[in-house]
Amino acid sequence: MSPPLPVLSRGALVLYRDLPARVVSGGDRIEIEMPGGEIRRIRPKDVRPLHPGPADALPEASPVAGEVREAWEILSGTVFPLSELCELAYGEFTPSSAWAAWQCVREDLLFHGPPDAVRARTAEEVEAIRAGREAKAERERERTALQERIGAGTPRPGDAERLQGVIELAMGRSERCGMMKELGWDETPEAAHALLLAARIWTESVDPHPEREGVRRESSGAALGAFLEDEERRDLTDLESYAIDDEGNRDPDDAIALDGGDLWVHVADAACLVPPGSPADDEARARGASLYLPEGTAAMLPEGAVPLLGLGLEEISPALSFRFVSGDSPEARLAEVTPSLVRVSRLTYAQAEERLHEAPFSGILARTEAFHEVRRGRGAASIRLPEVQVFLDGDEVVIRPVAPLRSRDMVTDAMLMAGEAVARFASDREIPFPYATQPPPDETMAPGTPSEMFAYRKRFPRTRFTTSPDLHAGLGLPLYSQVTSPLRRYLDLVAHQQLRAHVSGGPLRDPDALLECVGSVEAVVGAIRRAERHANLHWKLVHLSRHPEWEGEGILVDIRGRSGVILVPDLGLEFRSHLHFKADLDSLVRLSHPSIDLPTLDVRFRMAAE
Repeated sequence: MSPPLPVLSRGALVLYRDLPARVVSGGDRIEIEMPGGEIRRIRPKDVRPLHPGPADALPEASPVAGEVREAWEILSGTVFPLSELCELAYGEFTPSSAWAAWQCVREDLLFHGPPDAVRARTAEEVEAIRAGREAKAERERERTALQERIGAGTPRPGDAERLQGVIELAMGRSERCGMMKELGWDETPEAAHALLLAARIWTESVDPHPEREGVRRESSGAALGAFLEDEERRDLTDLESYAIDDEGNRDPDDAIALDGGDLWVHVADAACLVPPGSPADDEARARGASLYLPEGTAAMLPEGAVPLLGLGLEEISPALSFRFVSGDSPEARLAEVTPSLVRVSRLTYAQAEERLHEAPFSGILARTEAFHEVRRGRGAASIRLPEVQVFLDGDEVVIRPVAPLRSRDMVTDAMLMAGEAVARFASDREIPFPYATQPPPDETMAPGTPSEMFAYRKRFPRTRFTTSPDLHAGLGLPLYSQVTSPLRRYLDLVAHQQLRAHVSGGPLRDPDALLECVGSVEAVVGAIRRAERHANLHWKLVHLSRHPEWEGEGILVDIRGRSGVILVPDLGLEFRSHLHFKADLDSLVRLSHPSIDLPTLDVRFRMAAE
């Protein structure tokens, strides 16, 4: 049962919402006078009596002088009504002394509790509270000073340690950081990134995106297997074989050759050193693929794999080679899969482009162009939007456009030919195998303009990996498997392991084990691709921030209401922006004065229609 409500006489001093009030009239609903003269009508249970009155007026805001500390020393450790504290501290119990005593209680240092049961704390309790309040005040002073240093961009030694929680949030290692709220910032990775830049704890050269995606920057450190000394390999060193890559490529894993009318595709024989279930295989499976960042590569396989297996890095290289027979049909027909030894020369795409009229390149080109036409007839998407390579040369950001060369198309089609033929080889023989599939878009198009290509690209679902052969609509292939990059993609390595086991008569991964491999790769490859995409954008924006004088052209490739997507060919960059001018799709737009928000990966330009 609740205690009875006190009888409140006219003129009684009470507490209402922690403010002094004077009872003007009593009853079931009492009227009280608030500071400033306002009259309120409230329930008696909403107030707490301080003094029975009569009080002719509310007491002054400032407390009267008294011997409060002496009273505390006498009352220490005991419980008593507020009136007793008034008598000891002020010599009388009046409305003014009651209000003054209550303010002492409200300080919550020497005294605490309700007016009818005030408790005087012990000396030990008071000292502990004082120490806690001083520590809190010191933290507040440090926080204010830190906030000022952040605003001024003048970090002090030790600030990085103080902001470790902010760093963890910016890196995506935690989802909460109380200090962000204390400093007045949103509790997001982007805001944490902005704070660290403002404080000059981080520079623009810090790229947090791989960590946010949970991928590792360091290469695999697992133990690598050894070559089997008695393994038979077909000697193909008499063929002129070429590994054709971008300038600066460091892990050449495929090469092509022509043998009469037959086409050979050689692929680095990673499976010979990385068998299923080995430490290097387990590590590669956890990674899913190599991570390629402008600032460096985190290799899927151990560091020693590329020097041993990379095609053309040594005079003779081990490979797993695929031979495609010539015939009336340009479709890929796989005639042979064999471990081999090959002699490979390395060329850049530009160097190969200059030799397309020579043998063997002219013959290879004829085969791959015929195969390309077959794919086009099956509905392969022809989307050629500008691409660039982004890398660091020391501290300088280099953005190099990828030239649309016939030599690049030649190599691409040779590798796709291998992927289709090997997939058919595995399917026909019921080898458990990883396949890459892509459903067709809701409408097949033949895009010609940049805006049409931009729109058509968005119609395609992403490529999925499965253990059942099926259509890859974007490539125009009835079935397909990625098999030409086992140094950097795990499912390519799994495909090689299965092929080697089939050729040698060894044990294959069963369908359930293969399905687990595919599932684990699906789970991590998306994060790797996002990390690469965001890292490339990060460094493009760093480049623009260092070159505020940059000017160039963009192409309007999408319009939605009053906004549009602008494609910047020189930067391989797409951004959405408000359009303050009228323009048609594929119009050229003059861009200048880039404005960068690095934490949000946002860019704005001054724009004008050409």
